Amino acid sequence: MSPDAPALFARLRTCRLFARLRTCRLCAERFAATASAHAPRPIVRLHPDAPIVIVSQAPGRQAHLSGIPFDDASGRRLRDWMGMEEAEFFAPRTISIAPMGFCFPGNDAAGGDLPPPAICRETWHAPVMAALPGRRLTLVVGAMAQRVMPDARAMTPTVRAWRDMPAGTYPLPHPSWRNTPWLRRNPWFEAELLPHLRRDVARVLNEGVSNG
Repeated sequence: MSPDAPALFARLRTCRLFARLRTCRLCAERFAATASAHAPRPIVRLHPDAPIVIVSQAPGRQAHLSGIPFDDASGRRLRDWMGMEEAEFFAPRTISIAPMGFCFPGNDAAGGDLPPPAICRETWHAPVMAALPGRRLTLVVGAMAQRVMPDARAMTPTVRAWRDMPAGTYPLPHPSWRNTPWLRRNPWFEAELLPHLRRDVARVLNEGVSNG
């Protein structure tokens, strides 16, 4: 067997995993019963060589319609936090996005976004994370994503403890406009955490990443 064969087989398994994810219809009946009555559309932004992984909640309605995650005001704020330009953020080999739900979960009767179904995370999240580079910068965005972290706590103490996280892991609030009051109440986030995050983002983009 060629010395490169194990790596090639692993990459093939990863490509097959991502292809299965794109065709997932586990929640078709659940989504049809929501106020939005929509069909599943997994938003798969994954690359096996991406040096940055964003663990987030789920695509919103705009992403469901466009097929592009974080292509909205929340995405602009997140890119500002990371110190990234739009073209760099959306480059195909730069960032993988591994949410708790890969599809838009739908709206409730009041028009609010529903939480992502647990079956999506239970089915896909661990295999996807295992298929991504072992050396990577990981951003865990929002309280729902942070619930799966070891020793999970509420969002504010989790983000405040960012220095105690494993190397290369940054817990962040969701960049939604709804969190603007939180940002005003917690100026340490911009003053202390963001400079470190931006330096690490610049470093991994400059260095690249290899599996392992």
